[in-house]
Amino acid sequence: MSNDPCSQFGLRLSEIRKSRGWSQERLASESGLARSYVGGVERGQRNIALRNICKLAGALGLSPSVLLVLPDSSASAARRSNGGIAAHPN
Repeated sequence: MSNDPCSQFGLRLSEIRKSRGWSQERLASESGLARSYVGGVERGQRNIALRNICKLAGALGLSPSVLLVLPDSSASAARRSNGGIAAHPN
């Protein structure tokens, strides 16, 4: 798994979308974003703006913070870089 935050965010978005049985086209339509943009976000090719995170979260009926819960590899990397102490989320 990549440690790139864009890739991790894209994976998280894809997992949530698929768990609802939604296509990229439906998510794009519900959020007002282009399907090609949603696909690029899911592939980690886009550095998504906060405004678009909010649009996607709203379409999915979620708080934006839910989309920002990235896979554990990022938490493990943060602990390693901080001497074994995970950064405190504010």
